[in-house]
Amino acid sequence: MSTVQAITLDQVVDTARYPLSQLDGPEGRAVLSRARRELSDLGCTVLPDFIRPSLRATLEDECAAIAPQAHYDVETVNVYNIAVDSDLPEDHPGRRTFQRGNAFVARDRVPAESVISRLYSHPAFQDFIARCFGLPRLHELADPLSGLVLNVVAPGMEHPWHFDTNEFTVSLLTRGAQDGGVFEYCPNIRSAADENFDDVRDVLDGRGERLTRRLPLHPGDLQLFKGRYSLHRVSPVRGDLARHSAIFAYSERPGVIGSVARTRQLFGRVLPEHLAAEGRAVRGDRLLD
Repeated sequence: MSTVQAITLDQVVDTARYPLSQLDGPEGRAVLSRARRELSDLGCTVLPDFIRPSLRATLEDECAAIAPQAHYDVETVNVYNIAVDSDLPEDHPGRRTFQRGNAFVARDRVPAESVISRLYSHPAFQDFIARCFGLPRLHELADPLSGLVLNVVAPGMEHPWHFDTNEFTVSLLTRGAQDGGVFEYCPNIRSAADENFDDVRDVLDGRGERLTRRLPLHPGDLQLFKGRYSLHRVSPVRGDLARHSAIFAYSERPGVIGSVARTRQLFGRVLPEHLAAEGRAVRGDRLLD
């Protein structure tokens, strides 16, 4: 039996500060209220020291052990993750391109007994995340490669400006960069009804300081983020260590599986489940990505 198999949720999470099993008590309601308020106002909330200090070395070591299995493929992208040769107007922000150098360890290569895997599937954790976002329930993705992944940004690499396909994202920093690797975002820079290309263009052209927030994150911090409407990036990583963060992906509906093209882009492979589900995706808005 591994060390983690014997560890309970109370030993992993600082449940005195974040009472996942007592969310209807005064402390639980206060945590939920703050998270919902910040998500509404800023599109982002951070729960500092979510993971207990005694587990952070285990968390970092487990993720560092699987990081070499990440799929690396530096590619030219734009903020909308659409083809860079798309027929767009000359001043369209989608014409700005970047080198995406972050990599992902797929879910099927994350050990089931690891801290992040056990946390991702724990009913109390899932209920807590759903309630922070004001949702009745969340579902794990049915995708065998997505859902739970490790994001790896190696020294000299970055995760450039982009929007997420999912409306919300949950991430846990497991190892910070020695220098750089800062999470930067532009809260609610667009909406489901308005792409707001002018402000997006300003950010990409370096004129968006008024729109941009820089978020200091530390290992063990849990971040909840509405990345569908907030442009964001991880700045270039410097030093000798890669930046590692676990990404917990959930959906409001069951059975969600990624597209063939996007899955191959992120993981370098697809499985029969992706081929079988192709063409069945339903979009909730008409935004570019």
